[in-house]
Amino acid sequence: MKTKVVAKPSINIITLGCSKNLVDSEVLFTQLKGNGLEVTHEAKKDKANIVVINTCGFIDNAKQESIDTILRYADAKEAGKIDKLYVTGCLSHRYKDDLEREIPLVDSFFGTNELPRLLKALKADYKHELVGERLLTTPAHYAYLKIAEGCDRPCSFCAIPLMRGNHVSRPMDELVKEASSLAKKGTKELILIAQDLTFYGLDFKEAGSPSGRKLKELLERLSDVNGIEWIRLQYAYPAGFPVEILQTMAERENICKYLDMPLQSGSDAVLKRMRRGITREKTEALIETIRGTVPNIALRTTLISGYPGETEEDYEETYSFVERMRFDRLGIFNYSHEENTHAFSVQDDVPEDVKQERSDEIMALQQGISEELNQARVGNTYKVMVDRKESGYFVGRTEFDSPEVDNEVLIPAEQYARLGDFVQVKIDRAEEFDLYGTIVS
Repeated sequence: MKTKVVAKPSINIITLGCSKNLVDSEVLFTQLKGNGLEVTHEAKKDKANIVVINTCGFIDNAKQESIDTILRYADAKEAGKIDKLYVTGCLSHRYKDDLEREIPLVDSFFGTNELPRLLKALKADYKHELVGERLLTTPAHYAYLKIAEGCDRPCSFCAIPLMRGNHVSRPMDELVKEASSLAKKGTKELILIAQDLTFYGLDFKEAGSPSGRKLKELLERLSDVNGIEWIRLQYAYPAGFPVEILQTMAERENICKYLDMPLQSGSDAVLKRMRRGITREKTEALIETIRGTVPNIALRTTLISGYPGETEEDYEETYSFVERMRFDRLGIFNYSHEENTHAFSVQDDVPEDVKQERSDEIMALQQGISEELNQARVGNTYKVMVDRKESGYFVGRTEFDSPEVDNEVLIPAEQYARLGDFVQVKIDRAEEFDLYGTIVS
């Protein structure tokens, strides 16, 4: 008598969206591996019979990418190429009822805080002993460290609180333990992420512990972790910025002279409507303080083009703001009208072509600024982390650059370097967003 052979479950995790989503996928990956399951992350060949899609629901383009990915794998399930399809993450959390109705081929949808339920669906147990342990999907030499979840800020355009809830800081001891574990596995760079790093610790209610921001203390403790050579800060909110961290950044050699601080606009009128809690004048004073306390710091920011009611005068104020501040790195997004946000109650009245035109003009301005700043680096020598090898070059970064979004340093492949190593590189020439150099030691 023939017996049916049941294939061993094989799970492929697909991650869309930001680095915070990537960390969530790594936690899921670690839990599944800890249960002895066969699991891959974004396998190039779709051989898995179970697919988990971790979605993004932040703005229209990200939502469309998530929906397109779900539909592609729903078609694969209908064709018998996969057996099970699960969807989690921000889009799933925000639009669960609509998605269940529109895409019934998905076996189940999960919110952003439903990891135990997702594991149960995958026939795995939530293992508390794995909290703080991470199997990385990034190269081993750098890792994102998510220090908090959610956000308490009232920004009118943002749907993050709808998908991620209120701000919750992770316990400091847990973060230090995770950092130590990563360092023992070869991680040299920690990239601190949260929706708002500067809010870290305000929600702690420890007995005998004074309330207040704890980012400075966290930085000091992470800086003391043996093996961690770079610590990088991303997503620092300008209003209520904890200036006490600046001295720590200046004093500690392994804290990168780098800060990612989304500012969104250079117009007071727009900042007020965005409910950002800060003016252009106060922002410029903060930038002056940051640069004065941490010399040579690289500042990265993001802006929004075409927020409702943004006039030509508002745009010109933002353009002038970028021109004066001379940011090292800058990104700009066209405004996306998001349901259930405060701004959704007003008309999205700036035409799409005007949004794009303003974005293009600011990026052209930034391109010129970036090229000038890069040209000033020619002839200097910098510590560079080697990330990968491609197209005849070793590709790395200085402390002034975060992976994937910032400048890269290209080193001729005939020079010897190992991935994950730090090397001293003399910059020979520069372009708008790339530096070229040779290893000097």
